[in-house]
Amino acid sequence: MRAPEIEKQTGMETYATRTKGIGGNIRENIEDFIVEEILVDGSIAHVKSQENTAQKKVLGCSTKETPYLLCKFLKRDWDTFVAVRNIAYRLGIGMPQIQTAGIKDAKALTAQYITVENASPEQIRKIHIKDMEIHPLGYVHNRLSAYYLWGNSFHIRISAVNHSMTETNKRVANTFEELLAIGGVPNFFGHQRFGTTRPITHLVGKAIIKKDLKKAVMLYLAKSTIHEHPSSRLARIELLKTHNFHKALKNFPKQLRYERSMLRELVENPADFSGALRTLPFKLREMFIQAYESYLFNQFLSRRIKEQLPLKTAEVGDFVIAVERTGIPTPTMSKMAKPENLTEINNAIQNGKLRLAIPLIGFRQRCSGGKQGEIEEQILEEEDVSPEEFRTSIMPEISAAGRLRTTLTPIIDFSSDKIMPNTNKPRSCNVETAFKLQKGSYATTLLREIMKPKRIIQEGF
Repeated sequence: MRAPEIEKQTGMETYATRTKGIGGNIRENIEDFIVEEILVDGSIAHVKSQENTAQKKVLGCSTKETPYLLCKFLKRDWDTFVAVRNIAYRLGIGMPQIQTAGIKDAKALTAQYITVENASPEQIRKIHIKDMEIHPLGYVHNRLSAYYLWGNSFHIRISAVNHSMTETNKRVANTFEELLAIGGVPNFFGHQRFGTTRPITHLVGKAIIKKDLKKAVMLYLAKSTIHEHPSSRLARIELLKTHNFHKALKNFPKQLRYERSMLRELVENPADFSGALRTLPFKLREMFIQAYESYLFNQFLSRRIKEQLPLKTAEVGDFVIAVERTGIPTPTMSKMAKPENLTEINNAIQNGKLRLAIPLIGFRQRCSGGKQGEIEEQILEEEDVSPEEFRTSIMPEISAAGRLRTTLTPIIDFSSDKIMPNTNKPRSCNVETAFKLQKGSYATTLLREIMKPKRIIQEGF
């Protein structure tokens, strides 16, 4: 079954299941897509108020003052970076003083934890920003990071499904059975990793590792798509034609804050493309390289699925990584399958102690061996890129060492038992889904298998 062209641009070229999709839309309303963060100690940042979270001692928080104030942070229809920047501005501190465990979907209702360095609960309570809530919980000894993240709980409504409730239920159940049979959902990096309406983040990353910062800047500023707002698209097209940064700064809509910060730098220093990129938050710059790694990973995984290589069972040359007691894979504990240890490795995979993995290419991460290695080397040759290039001397702070990532992610506590008529659209229905995924995995990679979307943007991805 063919994937839409816009997905192919992000390296997702195929599906793992053969069951026909149910279609439908996600995110018709912001409340249709709810994300609640889960930490390694089992704490869940609920969207709706639960029992006193502070009494549960999230990450051992207490009233004893330390530099790090732990808060529960709810946002509605906010990009994480923009939200953090607004909070930092209100507090009069730098963005690095606010730390998250993970980046959440923008077009969603999300609840997560943050730590704010050198802030008091009183200061936090004075922050009032539309569609945001910040609730101080107590103090912790360390700033928050991905180390403390277990994963996320999702509650997602698929609306306007144009099939009977019986047929819809059958297709969802069959898709889920197919995924269970292969051991989970393919662990693709989802659409938001690259930008859904304008999937260019990975292209910027490739330009950076190729040491072409002018190309990287112009891709970010001037590459347009038909899916973005007309005013943004026209401004980008004009800049691509003229390379007139003064005029672009006047034309670019005010909501394109990152682009405008780059343009202000280019107005002052027209040839300083490195300086323009460095006006962006560090995590965003880092994401450019990571997005290109993700694109290559998606291609590696797509090609493996097309070649009908197993996603759960290791073959000679495949990497495997260990699984912690929490169920989280540990990329730093890895080995390669060889003829002499292949049976032992596959027994450990069956027992849940190891998982099959393929590379996120970086300057320290080599390709797989065997058939998977041949796939990876062919793709790198097609892309004209080598692992060593991810050590980028032109912007060394965002160099990428690489690591391993599992081919599959388990689907935990999945349910879709609420299927009901859509009151706004006759002869269609809504499907309420709920499930948990471990950190680094994307809800949309599961939803695309269930829905088999044809018009990614219009259907809410």
